Amino acid sequence: MSNLKPHHEQTQPTPKGDDQIYGDSWRGEIQEIISGASGGFLFGIPLLYTMEVWFIGSYVRPSVLLSVLGITFIIVLLLNRIEGFRPQESETLPGAIAESIETLAIGMVCAALMLIILKRIDLQTALTEALGKIVFEGVPFCLGVSFSRSLLSGDGSVDFNARSSRKSDFNKKRNLSNQRKIVWRDTLADFVATIIGALFIAFSIAPTDEVTVLAASATSGWLLIVIAASLLISYGIVFASEITNYQQRYQQQGLFQTPQSETIISYIISLIAGMLMLWFFQKVTFSDPWFIWLRYSIILGLPASIGGAAGRLAV
Repeated sequence: MSNLKPHHEQTQPTPKGDDQIYGDSWRGEIQEIISGASGGFLFGIPLLYTMEVWFIGSYVRPSVLLSVLGITFIIVLLLNRIEGFRPQESETLPGAIAESIETLAIGMVCAALMLIILKRIDLQTALTEALGKIVFEGVPFCLGVSFSRSLLSGDGSVDFNARSSRKSDFNKKRNLSNQRKIVWRDTLADFVATIIGALFIAFSIAPTDEVTVLAASATSGWLLIVIAASLLISYGIVFASEITNYQQRYQQQGLFQTPQSETIISYIISLIAGMLMLWFFQKVTFSDPWFIWLRYSIILGLPASIGGAAGRLAV
């Protein structure tokens, strides 16, 4: 007798367990939040380095804050009806309202975290002042969350086995000379893209007094927090958001070989670009001590590294 099972028994799919379904659901939810936050950082960082907005948030009346939140909610609701930060569109009004509330929450949380990192909010800040700053700074973050899929469009699905197979087959067809050319070409492309992105975001911030004000209030330990935030946000935009063709970053043939090394090297490039911008606008001179250059560059390196991450997505 044959030991083969009947055909219907062989091809019957194995159902997923509840834990796996819930795990995939939570992973997808976290991924969408990261994607929305990435767009929020790209859209909201420039206004964060604006002293006038800090002052407005310090004295604005609660009624004005409610009006600002209401108007922002309506704009976000209209945007989410067209294209929100989630892959699936909000076709129903209740779904769009729920997504808009989540959009506002993500934007406001991102703005609050950045205000804390930049020491515009601390334990001594009055609650009304903190709320005012968060609301006014949070508006562009909320818009960025809504625009995230438009700002960072692409197919986030990755087939690692197919990618490895294609990369292996492709490499077999190239000789050593061509490989070296591609390495240097890709490295140059990443370098230029990082510079252009850093200039695009940080060039308008470099000549302002906000950089010097923020640097003056930051301690050495706090500057390390700014560096960590710069690295994490830029990594999240390029590799963790999964709303871009980020699998292409893994296929990159240049010196930026891994996500970790690319993030660190690109941050160093952004720091150097920040130093040059500060020198160009005479915020630092060659007679200044080295630690002044470093402090100012770390503060400007936060928006510069975010811009550099956006620039690398374009190549």
